[in-house]
Amino acid sequence: MAEQFDVVIVGGGQAALAASYFLRRTGLRYVILDNGTQAGGAWVHGWDSLHLFSPASYSSLPGWPMPDMPDGGYPTRDEVLDYLHRYEARYAPPIRRPVMVECVERANGKLLTVRTSAGDLLGRAVIGATGTWSAPFVPDVAGRDLFGGTQIHSAHYQIPAPFAGRRVLVVGGGNSGAQILAEVSLLANATWVTLQDPVFLPDDVDGRVLFERATARVLGNAGAMPTGGFGDIVMVPPVRAARERGVFHAVRPFVRMTATGVVWPGGQEEAIDAIIWCTGFRPALSAFAPLDVIEPDGLIHVNGQQAVREPRLWLLGYGFWCGPASATLLGAGRVARSMVRQLTDWLASPTQDVRLPKP
Repeated sequence: MAEQFDVVIVGGGQAALAASYFLRRTGLRYVILDNGTQAGGAWVHGWDSLHLFSPASYSSLPGWPMPDMPDGGYPTRDEVLDYLHRYEARYAPPIRRPVMVECVERANGKLLTVRTSAGDLLGRAVIGATGTWSAPFVPDVAGRDLFGGTQIHSAHYQIPAPFAGRRVLVVGGGNSGAQILAEVSLLANATWVTLQDPVFLPDDVDGRVLFERATARVLGNAGAMPTGGFGDIVMVPPVRAARERGVFHAVRPFVRMTATGVVWPGGQEEAIDAIIWCTGFRPALSAFAPLDVIEPDGLIHVNGQQAVREPRLWLLGYGFWCGPASATLLGAGRVARSMVRQLTDWLASPTQDVRLPKP
């Protein structure tokens, strides 16, 4: 007989840990299912030199602040991973790994079935915390399948060494594109391809401002929002160094790809060895497809964090649409606090009265 829980969390990264911190105080029986082999979620897959956009004090999960960096700088990927490993050790959340969630289905009028590589589980509610790393987005450029050179998404980029001495295009005008270009340009003949001219934030503006900007937007307080867009580039140290070298000269996108390169808007064809796609991600929601909740825009419509078309499904950590700055370490914690409070109240309502067997 399938194990039954009050809450099943699908995904084991920062959003799941934030939800767990608040769930452990509720008395609800819950479990976290992680398809990875270690703590860290998507941070395990970040490129080696990745830096956060904020100091440690703005990059912490609830309950235990990330230690300040010795030089007062922004944490690196490895420092974030170390923090997440120690966070798990500190709070010992009920994580099972590696467990692959195949899909989530309706079991009956009260429960959801979570089908996994380790057997089925039943939950009165499911929290989707699968993030975006497993759903990288690459634009459908004409001829992309013909290209015989290297193509890699930033999700799978690690170090610049494989691109040394090669002709490389870094495609994407966000923070990942800027950081990857900064280091690839040291070894390769690299060109930055963006839809429009990138916008760089002032040197003294970082993720703290971006987080408050996102919060202000949710509250509708336009007057509290600094000038600039949500995708503006933060001047972390590697990016500042690249700016001093004068490498940030972006060009507009090519119109198609060929077997050996690309064709630019003016018709000029250029031979290219490699393309690094820094073109973002989509929410990894395929496990919830059997619930018929994914809209044509690829999202699940929510009221707060609760799915509109399936109230037993709650979502955390995918981005702005399911909570302000919820895809950040700090934002995930703030949204999780309110979400768990609402979820607990919802489960306690008379219409959700399901008695679980004692473990």
